[in-house]
Amino acid sequence: MNMFLSLNFQNQPKSKKDLVAESIKFLPDQIADVLKQSKKIKIPANYKKVNRIVLNGMGGSNLGARIIAAVFKDELKIPLIVESGYEVPKFVDKNTLYIISSYSGNTEEPLSTYQEAKKRGAKILALTGLNQKNKLAELMKKEKVPGFIFSDSKNPSRLPRLGLGYAIFALVVLLEKVGVLKIKPEEISRVLVSLKKNNSKISIARTLAKKIFGREAMLIGAEFLEGNLHTLRNQFCETGKNFASYLMIPDMNHYFLEGLANPVSNKKNLAFLFFESTLFHKRVQKRISLAEKVVEQNGIKVLKYKLSEPTKLGQAFELLQFGSYLAASLAVLNKVNPAKTPCVDWFKKQLK
Repeated sequence: MNMFLSLNFQNQPKSKKDLVAESIKFLPDQIADVLKQSKKIKIPANYKKVNRIVLNGMGGSNLGARIIAAVFKDELKIPLIVESGYEVPKFVDKNTLYIISSYSGNTEEPLSTYQEAKKRGAKILALTGLNQKNKLAELMKKEKVPGFIFSDSKNPSRLPRLGLGYAIFALVVLLEKVGVLKIKPEEISRVLVSLKKNNSKISIARTLAKKIFGREAMLIGAEFLEGNLHTLRNQFCETGKNFASYLMIPDMNHYFLEGLANPVSNKKNLAFLFFESTLFHKRVQKRISLAEKVVEQNGIKVLKYKLSEPTKLGQAFELLQFGSYLAASLAVLNKVNPAKTPCVDWFKKQLK
């Protein structure tokens, strides 16, 4: 059995599938690497004079922003909004920090918004990887657009959804330099230590994947984990080739209960995976417990995973790491290559 199938990291990876597993293992190294690179990043002083942040990025290139917006909702001094697509919202103006995010540097939707954001007088930043034929990096050089071009050597798969240590903390660096967010170094150190320790939870992820296998996964969480659930949904679909969706408590309590009974195939087709946390509001914790009972009463499989890190940031990265292993384990069970996205690749070719 090769290294990816066993998810054993004793040897150096040789195949593209193995590089997926290696990238997951390197999550803490990605964080340390991008923070080291960030020391040279400079942002114009007038970029601090903004009242909102808008990030335009597609797929894996907006996941970091979603996680940051959810985890630091109580700390961000101004709103962080993800607006993915070809259009620039009407409210974008000279007081807006507009971030164009593309891991590859060649994503057409965010690139297409540059001229309009510039016309509006927005303060523009760019976030991208150090890749060949990078249109965004070329634009940054030509138009003198500030931002962060990071080298992702600790993401050997080169897949944006598995390079989130870079994407998240490269954005954190930009937000810190703009003056809207600050994370204490000791908290980052705790996250790095925990991630290295929690790499040992591969077997738990593999066991859970077996219970989900053959079913559509409904991912359930709350509050500061919303960005994580969006990310995990993406990874289930892209990495695991396994359809998934997510719902948020408490909002879902007000409508989903009545939809469980039908179609009757829900009983054999669905698996609800609840992510529990003692950091959730007490009422939310009770709502999760009740929601689990309702799902069980409808004869639908209920699975649970309790997060253990002591801080919101710690639990966000705990789930990011564990979820990545979970999606990769599903790829093994579904007998698919976790690195390839043939349908997405076909779709992009048809647009040319």
